[in-house]
Order: sequence, then structure tokens, then C-alpha cells
Amino acid sequence: MERTLLNIGFGNTVVADRVVAIVAPNSAPMKRLKDEARKKNCLVDATHGRRTRSIIIMDSNHVVLSAIQAETISQRFEQVKGQE
Repeated sequence: MERTLLNIGFGNTVVADRVVAIVAPNSAPMKRLKDEARKKNCLVDATHGRRTRSIIIMDSNHVVLSAIQAETISQRFEQVKGQE
């Protein structure tokens, strides 16, 4: 079974089939989601020290932070899904 990877910036990838949502991090509920994931040790910080510009929610309840804009990752996701 071949897994399709989604580039989330700076050489980091996630499995595209496991992505539930790609959201912007600037609302209060998304900040709470990030804080709760950190408390549960389910937070993956893929920002390389840069500002968080998108939050990717996985089907395993992991939360992945990326320094790439949510719109950009969504476009990449659509391209990846179109290739399948």
C-alpha cells in the first residue's frame, strides 16, 4: 500500500490520507486545541522555530504545527488528492 505524502514545509511531510483538517491558528479555539494537544503530548511542532501559520489535525488526534500558510497547504493537499 503506497502512502501519499503532503509537504508541510522545510522538508517535513505528513501522510495525506490521515489529514482531517488544515486550519489557521489565529482563533481562540485553535489556540486552545494547540495547548490541549501539548498537554496530551500529541503536538508535533514542524515550524523549525518560525511563526505558526497553520495547524494540521490528523485522524490520530495529533496536531501538527507548520510555518506554511493554511491556504498553501490546502492547495498542495488538493494537488496530492488529484494525483491519486
